[in-house]
Amino acid sequence: MTSFLLSSATSIGNPCVSDALGVARTIDVGTGGGLQVGLKTYPQTLALDDHEVAITFDDGPSAQTTPKILDALAKECVKATFFVIGRNVEALPSLVRREVAEGHTVGHHSFSHPAATLRHIGQRAAEADILKGIEVDDKAAYGSSNGAPRVPFFRFPGFADTPELIAFLSARNIAVFGADVWASDWQAMAPEEELALILARLEHDKRGILLLHDTKPQTAAMLPSLLRRLKERGFRIVALAPGERPPPLRASPPGWTSETEKIIAQLFDRSGHPKQKTPVGPSVEGMPFKVQN
Repeated sequence: MTSFLLSSATSIGNPCVSDALGVARTIDVGTGGGLQVGLKTYPQTLALDDHEVAITFDDGPSAQTTPKILDALAKECVKATFFVIGRNVEALPSLVRREVAEGHTVGHHSFSHPAATLRHIGQRAAEADILKGIEVDDKAAYGSSNGAPRVPFFRFPGFADTPELIAFLSARNIAVFGADVWASDWQAMAPEEELALILARLEHDKRGILLLHDTKPQTAAMLPSLLRRLKERGFRIVALAPGERPPPLRASPPGWTSETEKIIAQLFDRSGHPKQKTPVGPSVEGMPFKVQN
C-alpha cells in the first residue's frame, strides 16, 4: 500500500528543526466494511500507546490560518490528518494540494457543513452532500475523482451521524472518525489558554485522537508551542494513512456513554429544529454548548 505520508524526519521544501518532534509511527487504517472510532462519539478508538497522539484538523482550508498551521507542522516534521470542507476546498484548492505534497492525509468533512447537521437534512440530501464533498476534495488534491475517495476517512460535522448514514459510508468502505480529545478551540480563548487546556486533557487521558480546527487564529498561534511542549513532555505523534487491514482498536472504559449524543439531544428536537433560538454558549462544529474541562 502506498502511503500518503512521509515518515522520515524531513519535510518537502523546508528542513525540520534539529530536535523535531517528528512522527513516531504511522498507523495504516484499513476501512473495509467501515469503521467508527473516537471515544467522544463511539465505544472504541484506535489502540494508541501511552503518550501517543494523532493530530487532526477540521473545517479548512482557510487562506488566513491553514498556511500557518502547515508551516508549524513542517518545522517539527509532524504529519496530521485534515478533514476538509468541500466548499472551502473549491475556493482554495492549492492549499489542499500543499497538504498532500507535504505528506499529510486529507480526509472529508462534507461539502457544505450544514448548520442543521447531516443528521437533520434528510438521508438523500446528506448522502449527496457527502459525495459532493469527496468528489471536490479529490479533484482538488489529486486532479481527478472516480467517486471512491483516495483517502476513505470521514468526520461528521457536529459528530451528528445516523445509523443510516453510517451504513451508507460503511457500504463504501469509508471509516468515520470522531475524536478522543477536544481542543475546544471553537470557544474564544487566548492561545496560551488553549495550550494549557489541551496539555491538561492529554496528561489526563495519556493518549488519543486530538481534534483541532485549522480555521481558528488562536489555534494557528498556539500550535508551535503545543508541538514543542509535546516533545518536552514525551508525547509521540502517530500519523494516520489508508491501509489494507483493520487497525488495532481499544474499547471504551466501563460505563462509557456518547458525550456528543448528549449534546446533540440538548440542542435539537427530534425534527432537527434547534431547541433555543439564541445560543447561550460556545459552539462545537456549529453547535452551542458548554464544554466541561
